[in-house]
Amino acid sequence: MLGKLLPRSKVDFFALFARHAALSRDAASLVRELLDDLPGAEATSGRIRAIEHQADAVLQQAMEGLHSTFVTPIERSDLYALASRLDDVTDYVESAGQRLWLYKIRTPTPEVREMVELLCEATAAVGAAVEALSDRRDGERIRALCAAVKDVEKRNDRLLRRAIAKLFDEEQDAKTLIKWKEVYESLEEAMDSCEDVANVIEGVVLEYA
Repeated sequence: MLGKLLPRSKVDFFALFARHAALSRDAASLVRELLDDLPGAEATSGRIRAIEHQADAVLQQAMEGLHSTFVTPIERSDLYALASRLDDVTDYVESAGQRLWLYKIRTPTPEVREMVELLCEATAAVGAAVEALSDRRDGERIRALCAAVKDVEKRNDRLLRRAIAKLFDEEQDAKTLIKWKEVYESLEEAMDSCEDVANVIEGVVLEYA
């Protein structure tokens, strides 16, 4: 009865989350583009930063929506967690792009190319899972999409371990080693954030199953 009396949200949270996920996917694609044109890294990094600012604006809309309504489509804590974790993805992708530019990386390693491809795969799966969440009736499909994100994250974990080991084994210049380690770790943080999004979505599906 109380739910009928209190104002329902006029904010379409799921549309905002889908927009945020799409921005993360676009940012990851731009990192791939950056690797193909490292001399133009500054310009591409600026485009990634612009996307990150757009994502921040979407996050702000979601936060304002949470503060302006009593009745939300799913638990308030889940909405907050989903918005925050999605924002983490874009933040870490932007960080990787910034480092590739600021550290004056001139030649991509095979490992960074593979990591970025995996990140593009993960952000695409996250986007599909977020879009599917608006209709929570197909829990099996949503769980499959979340499992795909987690599978990519595990593959990236293995790749990261190999990449770091190779750096310490082969790279003689300490500054170059540190630069690459930080780039790899930014990409790993972005991937971990994708998994965090998947975990939140899985929890929502379990609640409404």
